[in-house]
Amino acid sequence: MEKFQKIMQWGYLIIALILIIESVLKFMDGETNKGILGLIFAGLAIFMYFFKRKFRKRTKFNNK
Repeated sequence: MEKFQKIMQWGYLIIALILIIESVLKFMDGETNKGILGLIFAGLAIFMYFFKRKFRKRTKFNNK
């Protein structure tokens, strides 16, 4: 189960990277509203990465 949680945790960073690249491309095309929305979701994905990492480490420590 811990390995699956670790994979999902890294999935959030991959999603954030994709959203950042897509947002930059939207800004270059002149679609600023869609670019800003993508950056907001990328920030949320990065937040979820750190939240899941902290939660996983806390549960691992409590199970010992």
